[in-house]
Amino acid sequence: MKNRMNCFRKQMDVSNPQWETAVIFSKINIYYFTGTMQDGMLIIPKNGEATLWVRRSYERALDESLFPNIEPMKSFRDAAGDASKLPDAVYLETEVVPLALYQRFQKYFPFKNVKSVDAQVCAIRAVKSEYELSLLREAGQIHRHVLEDLVPGMLREGMSEADLSTELFSVLVEEGHHGACRFGMFDTEMILGNVCFGESSIYPCYFNGPGGKLGLSPAAPVLGSRDRKLRKGDLVFVDVGCGVDGYHTDKTTTYMFGSPLPQYAMDLHNKCVDIQNEAAAMLKPGIAPSEIYTTIMNGLDKEFLQNFMGFGNRKVKFLGHAVGLLIDETPVIAAGFDEPLKEGMVFALEPKRGIENIGMVGIENTFIVTAKGGECITGDNPGLIPVY
Repeated sequence: MKNRMNCFRKQMDVSNPQWETAVIFSKINIYYFTGTMQDGMLIIPKNGEATLWVRRSYERALDESLFPNIEPMKSFRDAAGDASKLPDAVYLETEVVPLALYQRFQKYFPFKNVKSVDAQVCAIRAVKSEYELSLLREAGQIHRHVLEDLVPGMLREGMSEADLSTELFSVLVEEGHHGACRFGMFDTEMILGNVCFGESSIYPCYFNGPGGKLGLSPAAPVLGSRDRKLRKGDLVFVDVGCGVDGYHTDKTTTYMFGSPLPQYAMDLHNKCVDIQNEAAAMLKPGIAPSEIYTTIMNGLDKEFLQNFMGFGNRKVKFLGHAVGLLIDETPVIAAGFDEPLKEGMVFALEPKRGIENIGMVGIENTFIVTAKGGECITGDNPGLIPVY
């Protein structure tokens, strides 16, 4: 916790030398800095000790956290009575703080201007410590074992996508998954991930990823459809998260149920595997994510690109993304991310291609940035696992 706070202050001093106070509201970032995930706020002054103000549960915060300054509050009024006066400009998580919360906070802590602290927090969270990497490796081992070893034995003709989703969730938790798949993307609901049979893996959905899904209903496009049943000849597409003590890995594995896919579909899948391996070899300190993206994309022909990273007009403009306390962290393997990689960053690479009447082929695994290139922590099975 001391190291994280020191890194944050150094990052702020470099990017915003005039900063005086940052206030953290999101539970994920409160957990990152304090080791407890409570409803409250963390006030970080440039000079002096930070204070965690807890609305609920103060008792649990004391039980879980070694953070030196934890204080109870029933409302912002309580904290305002004891906290120091804020400067004119305050740094907040503008990506996640709703306007109503901002207005309630400003009522008791008057200040004139708000500035974003999102990029600075993301930057320090992007480089994982050995402690964090150990949790990610543990999540990756669970992920590999369940998707590569156990899922083939779970597939049976006539089961629904919802059946596989619920059974898979139960097995993941039994094996050690922490039970949540957390995203930073605004208003994103996710229980497990995308579990799809055949063409439902290219069905349109709001989620910002190459794959699609039917989900349970228009009101709950999560898990998988109760109506889509597994048939011989189906492609099975499983793109799910797995986490241990807050830290996630991301992995996609595909299966051929009952019979092989057409050869052209297998060729397209194998091309995606080659792309993953090429990108992984470039995950070294000093290279920019945008350079990896440009190098890969410039090497692909027009025909392959037609349904690469999506299907039809529903395509995404990235090849991978950082992972950690959230599955969709930054930086992203995409244009515009020009800051060089650092050792200890962790990325999910997910080259995929949609195929009409078949579904989404491709692969995804999680890699640690090292001097020798990406170290895969979620297994090396190339996918299209035959289940005949």
